[in-house]
Order: sequence, then structure tokens, then C-alpha cells
Amino acid sequence: MKKIALLFIGVLALISCEAQNNTEFSKEALENKMISKENQSVTFQEIIEQYKGKTVFIDVWASWCPDCVKGMPKVKALQKEHPELVYLFISMDKTYDAWLKGIEKYEVTGEHYLTTDGMKGIFGKSIALDWIPRYMIVDKTGKIALFKVIEADDAKIEETLSKLE
Repeated sequence: MKKIALLFIGVLALISCEAQNNTEFSKEALENKMISKENQSVTFQEIIEQYKGKTVFIDVWASWCPDCVKGMPKVKALQKEHPELVYLFISMDKTYDAWLKGIEKYEVTGEHYLTTDGMKGIFGKSIALDWIPRYMIVDKTGKIALFKVIEADDAKIEETLSKLE
């Protein structure tokens, strides 16, 4: 019985670690429809493919999220420090108008898309979204180089970027 319990715990630990170290977006995430600022439907795959050959910093946020707003100065500092990156903002706002107002109000510069089904939707589940803001880095080949941090000044961001140079 102890062996079975240890095996079960080992499998759970492996699955948990694997979820934190994803290097590819799931098929469901890539097929998920998002909305552009021009109010056009676009799949996440189409979004990511636009930036192949470039390193992409993804900020999953919402204008209603106090932690996201508090984190914006850190993101802006990162933008000044690393202007060569593509800054892709995926919003979890509830409406198109609220999202556009949030971009303007907080002067968020970069590429912008709105999810159509919120934090618990297809995209959110595919990246194990349990908190926003959520930051990710995608390398020049489209692979996920950094799966999860929740602070824009987390040392893992700089570590990851230095490995990708």
C-alpha cells in the first residue's frame, strides 16, 4: 500500500512540475479565438505566428485588476530596458469597450488582444491561469521559454531573456 501511495505522489509531482514547465501552447489554446483592437476575430496561433523570429513578452492582464494596474510601471520599465521585445498584452476584460478604455487609461503600449471567454476559458485553462497579472516569454521559434511569473520584476524574466540572446 505504501508503494502505491508513493507512486501516486510521484506521478502527481511529475504532472505538477510538467504543468509549470510547458514549452508549447496546446492545440486548444492555439485555436482559441481572440479579438483585435480593430474588433476582428483572430486565433491565438495567428497572433503568435506574426512574431516568429522575435522574442515575445506576454502580459495576461485586465483593466479591472488592481494587481495588474500596480504591475504596469514594472512592465513599462521592462519595455525601456528591453525595447527589442514584442510586448503582447492578452486581456481578460469582460467587454470590448472596457478593454479599450483600460489600454488608454493606463497607457499600455504594445500589441493587444482580448480573450473571448475570460480567465476560466480555453486560453486561461491552457496556461493554468490562476492569477493575473501573469507573465510569459515566448522565444523566437514560438516555444514557451518562461511559463509563469506573476511579478514583472521577477528575476526569472531577466534570467530567461539572457539565455535567449
